[in-house]
Amino acid sequence: MDNDNQLVDSKKPAGATPAAEHAYGAGYKLIGKNYETPDLYAKVTGNAKYAEDFRAEGMLFCKLLLSPMPHARVKRIDAKAALAMPGVKAILTADDLPAPADTLTDNGTVIKASKWGERGLTMEPVYQGEPILAVAAVDELTAAEAIEKIEIDFEPLPFVVDPLETLRPGGPNPRTDGNVWTRPASPQGPGTPAVTELKWTKADFEEEKHGRLPMGKSPDEWTYGDLDLGFKNAALVLDETFVTPDTSHQTLETRSAMAYWQNGKVYIYTGTQSTAQTLPAIARWLNIDPDKIVFISEYTGGGFGSKITGGVTMIIAALLAKKANAPVMMRISREEETFIGRARPSFQGRMKVGFSKEGRITALDMFVICDNGPYDAVGDAPSSGRIVSLLYQPQAMRWRGLTVLTNTPPRSAQSSPGGLQGIVIIEPIIAKAARKLGVDQVAIRRINCPEGKALLGPVVQGKRQYATSAFLKEALDRGAEQFQWNERVARTPKKIGTKVRGVGVSLSCYVGGTIGFDGLLVIKPDGRITFQSGIGNLGTESVMDVHRAGAEVLGVPWEKCNVVWGSTARDLPFTCVSGGSQTTHAMTRAAYATAMAAKQKLQEIAAKKLGGKPEQYAVANERVFRKGGGAGMTLAQAAKHAIELGGVYDGHEAPADVHKLTKASVAALAGEGLVVAAKDNYPRDGSTYSYVASFAEVEVDVETGKYYIVDFLASADVGTVIHPRALGGQVLGRSTLGIGHAIGQKWVFDPHYGEMLSKRFYQSKPPTILDVPVDMQWTALDIPDPETPVGARGVGEPPVGGGCAAILNALSDALGDEIFQRAPVNADTILTSLEAGRPMQHPLMAHI
Repeated sequence: MDNDNQLVDSKKPAGATPAAEHAYGAGYKLIGKNYETPDLYAKVTGNAKYAEDFRAEGMLFCKLLLSPMPHARVKRIDAKAALAMPGVKAILTADDLPAPADTLTDNGTVIKASKWGERGLTMEPVYQGEPILAVAAVDELTAAEAIEKIEIDFEPLPFVVDPLETLRPGGPNPRTDGNVWTRPASPQGPGTPAVTELKWTKADFEEEKHGRLPMGKSPDEWTYGDLDLGFKNAALVLDETFVTPDTSHQTLETRSAMAYWQNGKVYIYTGTQSTAQTLPAIARWLNIDPDKIVFISEYTGGGFGSKITGGVTMIIAALLAKKANAPVMMRISREEETFIGRARPSFQGRMKVGFSKEGRITALDMFVICDNGPYDAVGDAPSSGRIVSLLYQPQAMRWRGLTVLTNTPPRSAQSSPGGLQGIVIIEPIIAKAARKLGVDQVAIRRINCPEGKALLGPVVQGKRQYATSAFLKEALDRGAEQFQWNERVARTPKKIGTKVRGVGVSLSCYVGGTIGFDGLLVIKPDGRITFQSGIGNLGTESVMDVHRAGAEVLGVPWEKCNVVWGSTARDLPFTCVSGGSQTTHAMTRAAYATAMAAKQKLQEIAAKKLGGKPEQYAVANERVFRKGGGAGMTLAQAAKHAIELGGVYDGHEAPADVHKLTKASVAALAGEGLVVAAKDNYPRDGSTYSYVASFAEVEVDVETGKYYIVDFLASADVGTVIHPRALGGQVLGRSTLGIGHAIGQKWVFDPHYGEMLSKRFYQSKPPTILDVPVDMQWTALDIPDPETPVGARGVGEPPVGGGCAAILNALSDALGDEIFQRAPVNADTILTSLEAGRPMQHPLMAHI
């Protein structure tokens, strides 16, 4: 440890209570208790197999030819020399791809394929690094050499890498038919999203001269309350512009894929966040029936939203394998992953916020421009407004937003999509307001905190949505106490020599769950229970954790349970996508419903075999027995009886309300024991969100601009704690993801050539263990959500915004409010701004 860190550590206050010392799961045997997950041994010994670890006889290797231009049209491809090379087996171009398929929803609605959607390969690349063709050869060296021999003629087309540039009068369009995503109006309401052209006027850009974000016409807008009155009654009004960064997901496992065809089926191996839900996505991309696909994804090296249903590029390996009549491995390099691996979109945002003298937000006018990249519209812009409205409960609010296309790599949801950006824009304003009003930083957030069934978002059909519950005030109070907030604020001197300390706090929240999915279990004749899990194994452990709720209901020791996951050939149920922090909430509900259905069937079997009525029997301690004493049977015996009874008991009849995928899996498992499937039909009053209060202390050397994060604590309101160790990993891990946005991660493009300059880790550095405190802390309330039977909510995304904003607020506490207007904050930003007495970075430019 260097001297600076020794100095930092020596100044840390003592007395914080580690989260590990808190007891969770009162009244439960499994819920709220730590355990070793079934995949742990394979992971720590290196036996876990990721996509690149698989091999098949005669396997070929694939390399991609990427566009060197940000926007162009391919006029000619000459691959004769490449195809003549020994060892080159096939070349795939966009002409070999199937036409995009329409989507048929479960209720029979047809959703037409978008002509603006990404297809995997293209003849009109819309960003530098977009794949144009792929070569399959006996090894990667041969494939790479073949790429070099291919001749391509490009017709350059107009391009843009900064959203503001395409909005200027006469500015270039990133697509040939427009520059923004809109929803054209129809008699039935907002229509299908479409790319259209929007240009602002010269007058709109007058605000730019003063360093403020221009606010021209926006296609999306909503409002509630009396905004003018709120500003009129405010004791303080702040109008601030802030820019958030584009950041790659930077998963350690790139989106490599291996595929082969056998007996009319395609077998695909790649990483995904959502095993069961990736199957229909592949079927749509390949335009084939789902029953012709076997998808294998036992382990995934991170997703963070970039692999919700895998990625469209996986079909390159599948189609090349078909064309070459051999298995194909497509290994994606780190640079290729930066291009095709997705990213969080940046925001250029502006907020005008009114505060009462106590710090209550009386009015909030929010305007955001979202850099969408070139393809399908992301939802970050509208999400940002909903999250801000819930988290800070403004008495009146207007939200306006644009989702603008650029010739930069595709975006997708990244942990807390839109939520992080909205929080990062508003939190420095709240911190500044607290200082101007003389209000404590915790107090100003507490007075604006959501609680109970807090309202959120716009008025729809005469009313606003509301949350199922919110205990963020309690989380804020607990966090402030554990972090020793008052002691840190009162500590003097704040500055010693060239080192100055600052403390920051931030609120954060995001969606915490969905409803309506299926669970599936089998009680085997040996008495063991197998839970079928369609969740992706992406490192969060929810693939196993959620099923402990089912084992808890049935009273079965976890040692007697198996979890099946990782392949659609293994009879998986209809499962939620692992995105939007919905898995723990959605799938504990499904697991609970399935266990309750199993309990009912066990009671019925006992009544049929032993007499009496089902309700006269209880299920506990691996037995079904008559209440008050009397005859009973083991679960093993009940499973054997289920096979004898058949029908609804052994899987030959599935419940009518479960999904067709679940019905197929039930049929495949028929006869193996007591086969139970159930749909989550439990009611829910409100929308589910989870919340985090984040606290940070930093130490800045004003002579060098370098700063350290001295301490960090996250206090979570996520409902019932299912698995404390996994929860702590998510709370602190996702906080660290947010911290990366504050301290260094960002995309940078050359505006003249449209070329990315930040292609590697060292150019957009993710946080390492050296960037975070030695002893980061977390805690959780463990207050059940009242609108779900287990009480649990998701947690993956709520900590992210707080992780970033708490650091930014600590920096402004240490250095003042006139140092930065964008994230991340680097040493040069601090030094030049301190010297000038004002923010020295360009206030609006997208990439610097």
